[in-house]
Amino acid sequence: MPASILKSTLRIALVGDFNPAVIAHQAIPRALDNAAAVVGVTADYDWLPTPEVVSPEDLVGYDAIWCVPASPYQNDDGAFLAIRYARENGVPFLGTCGGFQYSVVEYARNVMGWNDAGHAETDSEGRLVIAPLSCSLVEKSDTIKLAEDSKIARAYGATNIEEGYHCNYGIADLFTAELERQPLKATGWDNQGEIRAVELTDHPFFVGTLFQHERNALKGRPAPLVEALLRAAQR
Repeated sequence: MPASILKSTLRIALVGDFNPAVIAHQAIPRALDNAAAVVGVTADYDWLPTPEVVSPEDLVGYDAIWCVPASPYQNDDGAFLAIRYARENGVPFLGTCGGFQYSVVEYARNVMGWNDAGHAETDSEGRLVIAPLSCSLVEKSDTIKLAEDSKIARAYGATNIEEGYHCNYGIADLFTAELERQPLKATGWDNQGEIRAVELTDHPFFVGTLFQHERNALKGRPAPLVEALLRAAQR
């Protein structure tokens, strides 16, 4: 696409309940500003509290949607609505930590027909596609192997990375095998083979990571996936 028709100002919806005490929430504006400078755009972002996301019209006009960490959300339906809107309308989407987890549940419910798909943090019945991790990853770092042909590997320019986490939940074993037959593919794994990143292969840019790469901005380091999100949003 000619540079002359690429967007120079991007509107980004940050779907989640802002809390200044959450480290990822401190990092996200800086990560967006840093990525915008690299990409050569202006990133105008709005925090959309989940209770205020009640209709697809609340998301119209945004060039990208980022479902941010710090779940459970005040209004789970608002988070699921935003994820579904991005998925069905080809809007570039990034989900980190809680956003990753909720994007998996949304896909299981609305694409695969698992109407009883749930998240162990908030649900006690049904098929819990998000379950407690065998070992907590709160304030832990680990290496992640990326699929060579994935959007995330292209963003990083590498197939082995190290990133930090702040979570206790991940994709349940019962759901791991199901993803092998779906357009929602696992594209990142830890050293034990546990899924740490997914992306939707039939979507311009739909990526979820359990790790919180945005926090790199607080250490003066780039967040390649945020840059990739903005590049996708330009188009």
